[in-house]
Amino acid sequence: MALRLPISSTHGLASSPAPISSTTTCRPAAASGSLIPPAALVAVAIRWASASASQKRGLLLTTARGGGVLAPVRSSGIETTTTSVGAEAVTGQVTEVNKDTFWPIVEAAGDKVVVLDMYTEWCGPCKVMAPKFQEMSEKNLDVVFLKLDCNQDNKPLAKELGIKVVPTFKILKGGKVVKEVTGAKIDELAEAIEIANKKSG
Repeated sequence: MALRLPISSTHGLASSPAPISSTTTCRPAAASGSLIPPAALVAVAIRWASASASQKRGLLLTTARGGGVLAPVRSSGIETTTTSVGAEAVTGQVTEVNKDTFWPIVEAAGDKVVVLDMYTEWCGPCKVMAPKFQEMSEKNLDVVFLKLDCNQDNKPLAKELGIKVVPTFKILKGGKVVKEVTGAKIDELAEAIEIANKKSG
């Protein structure tokens, strides 16, 4: 089962749920009172389901210099890692990416297989697949698992990757898409990952 995603229409992704207004700005968390540039941010992880209300409004992101900023992070109840430019390809978990972080992480993965879950917040089948995708990431420690919210901000990357329906899973190797699985087809996805991984090893 898959939902059609009208990427090229003017009504496309803009019709997805409105952003949470309480998380639209960043404010300093450190006493310095200055914002830290996005490029200086380091990865942060949170289990959304157990987060307090203040954590759901914004996460404290820390830098190597020990400063931090509150920044918005939305999740579907699954533990994810939010990354910034220059981040490494991490295995054993699902990493949330955006149009700016996707290609650097794919490049950093080198010869490893990369699996990208392209979803939307409003997609029912996407929500069904999320915990299964998380489980797969914990079992396949030699594969990099990423997820991309196909919202208005990430529309250019979604178009570049040729998404037509959600969920869509892109399997990449060496920076190129080698397989695509559309819909909530966990068995087909597992088989495609296994085949791609055998070809790499």
